[in-house]
Amino acid sequence: MNCSQTISAIKSNISSVIVGKDETIELLLICLACGGHALIEDVPGMGKTTIVSALASSVDCSFHRIQFTPDVLPSDITGFTVINPVTGEERFAPGAIMCNVLLADELNRTSPKTQSALLQAMQEGVATVDGVTCELPKPFIVCATQNPVEQAGTYPLPEAQLDRFLMRISMGYPNKREEAAILERSQKGGITVKIPPVATAQDVLAMQKMLNAVVCAAPVVNYIVDIAQKTRENADIALGISPRGAIALMRASMGRAMMKGRDYVLPDDVREMAGHTLCHRLSQNARVHARDTSEIVNDIVRSVKIPVVNGA
Repeated sequence: MNCSQTISAIKSNISSVIVGKDETIELLLICLACGGHALIEDVPGMGKTTIVSALASSVDCSFHRIQFTPDVLPSDITGFTVINPVTGEERFAPGAIMCNVLLADELNRTSPKTQSALLQAMQEGVATVDGVTCELPKPFIVCATQNPVEQAGTYPLPEAQLDRFLMRISMGYPNKREEAAILERSQKGGITVKIPPVATAQDVLAMQKMLNAVVCAAPVVNYIVDIAQKTRENADIALGISPRGAIALMRASMGRAMMKGRDYVLPDDVREMAGHTLCHRLSQNARVHARDTSEIVNDIVRSVKIPVVNGA
């Protein structure tokens, strides 16, 4: 399949089990195309686990799910070395991370020590276990779900962990028509994610390679840099966007352009992706903590002059 066929097939497959949520599905596909990781945050019961399971089922590659609880250990994620007491032979027992798609369910219900076991894998695509570095399968994507930190029994994710996620995505409540459709499906036996795969790991790798052919012209690059600079100068923000955050915005904008069938990035792509890629990376000043970070990002984006891209 070519890139557009792969995107269309996966999107249709997920939509067969997820009512509405077209924007959420597209955002997950952008993460997949970018080789980036997605943090899906919302209250319980919104379908976070279901949509990630549907994405994994749509691609014929290895999939692991780990339910994060306070007693989960770092070795459960990365793996550990087992020594045979009779022969003394060492054997590596792989952890949940040794797969193409990892569903880190309710990531913020485990301790920060365990959360940090994902850092190296998410940034470098490798995991170090007992001094030995193992390369992870390709493609590799972590889709983590998270309940709001105000919920009982949750730990706030540290800044270093949040920075590894390309996007933070909110599911949002369904509208009246969508919720009625969900109830109708449920009374006929519930919602299942047992759907056949419609793409392979090679299709995903080809899609990721195609992303590199999307052009982000100099005016758009400068536009992204100006937005990043503004976050570092804003009085409401204690810690602005790092270069890694600016790269994330650029890559996500390239992914959106590809989803729209273009091989070049428009300023509109940047504006649409700014909230999803930047909000979770910002640290507010204590005096404005009550203000939502999305409002701050929107104000910053509106304050930056939109460039003119020739030929767009």
